[in-house]
Amino acid sequence: MTTAERRREILDILSGTKTPVAARDLAARFGVSRQVIVQDLAVIRASHTNIISTYRGYVMQQTETGCVREFKVRHLPDQAGEELNLIVDRGGRVKNISISHRVYGRITAELDISCRQDVQEFLQALKGASSTVLSAATDGYHYHLVEAAAPERLDRIGEALGEKGFLAPLQPWEKES
Repeated sequence: MTTAERRREILDILSGTKTPVAARDLAARFGVSRQVIVQDLAVIRASHTNIISTYRGYVMQQTETGCVREFKVRHLPDQAGEELNLIVDRGGRVKNISISHRVYGRITAELDISCRQDVQEFLQALKGASSTVLSAATDGYHYHLVEAAAPERLDRIGEALGEKGFLAPLQPWEKES
């Protein structure tokens, strides 16, 4: 199989599934190293920008509903699961997490979390990697880009985050004009 054929098949695999595909699984399927797959995906992603890398693997990003909102939140690291479950239980999909670091600027990581099972897998991945949440670098402050089927769901998510004390106040420069 040529490199071009392998890349076409990888694209077909990603197009045919809604769940993330790990690079190690693709490597085993094609009999190449994980690094070869990572390089293939870098080339593929240059022309297919809807392919994202998540902590679970590569996935073709679903079409947005058009209802997205960014929430600024703050909580302790051990409350991450509670916060994410609160969002998904109200019909939200956590697309990403961002922090605004004073030295490094805005740092964003794709999450693609849409149900409690995704939350559990994310928390297990953190625990298994002996890592901590990204917001640990900013004293718990972070942002989530959340997608939902309707603006009312986003409103309910915001209300629930506020009731739980997770919403963080926006600075003047963060407020929409």
